[in-house]
Amino acid sequence: MESFRSNIRVFLAFFAPSFGWLVLFFVAPLVIIFLYSFGENVSLTEVETTWTWRNYSRILEPEIATLFWRSLALSGMSTIVCLVIGYPIALVIATARGAWKPWLLLAIILPFWTNLLIRTYALLNILGNRGRVNSGLEWLWERGYAALDAIGLNATAIMGEDFEPIIFLGRWSGVIIGLVYVHLPFTVLPIYAALERLDRSYLEASLDLGASQWRTFRSVLIPMTMAGLVTAAIITFIPMLGSYLTPALLGRGQVDMIANVIERQFKGANDWPFGAAMSLFLLYVTFIILAIQAFASMRRRGADG
Repeated sequence: MESFRSNIRVFLAFFAPSFGWLVLFFVAPLVIIFLYSFGENVSLTEVETTWTWRNYSRILEPEIATLFWRSLALSGMSTIVCLVIGYPIALVIATARGAWKPWLLLAIILPFWTNLLIRTYALLNILGNRGRVNSGLEWLWERGYAALDAIGLNATAIMGEDFEPIIFLGRWSGVIIGLVYVHLPFTVLPIYAALERLDRSYLEASLDLGASQWRTFRSVLIPMTMAGLVTAAIITFIPMLGSYLTPALLGRGQVDMIANVIERQFKGANDWPFGAAMSLFLLYVTFIILAIQAFASMRRRGADG
């Protein structure tokens, strides 16, 4: 601190541009949205700040409240799936030989090099009614049908007359698959970092004392990497909660999340005050989640200390 005080001009030279950028492109737009959330439309293009709470009270209406709960449920379920899939992947990377680790990490990061829109359209090609998944299942159905006919069984009675494709688009399942696909790297990397810092002598001691691999995983590995799991859950859940493109394309207007409705308020309905209120409410929910995590982390450190 003394060095900063003795070289205050140098400090300001580096600090001022960053601070100005933050104020201009983050704080100022947030303040504008905050003022809009307490405003009313007075014309087609003008919003007057009247300090009304009506926009926030509309969030409690059944339709909007249901939408928020749906967004929380979809994000929560997708986060759980990411943790279940991501932990074994991170464990494989952490225990891989040194030469393989950079390549495995590259495979996890590689999707970020492709535009999200392109990746989502690729999912449309895979999950569509005539997509790759259903085409593969139809091929298996035809082979099974032919095999039953060949051995003299009534294939129609067993399998039905026509192949029924699995419908993903416009369903919760399709949106969850899309959210997991997009956000899985956010889950894997923090867990991998926690596993890399782990003292593996504890695992060896557990196995030497007679614990099974499952017991060691459940009672030693999971508790010792819990901080990484919590971090992974939070940085996966929060972006999911504000997802727009994935539910817009894979939900087909039938499985909307809150970001889709916010977008329509600004572009279609021209109700900027209500859209601003929903945006800030989403921000408040995010702050609450982060605050809970921070207090829990402080309590853990206090208990350990």
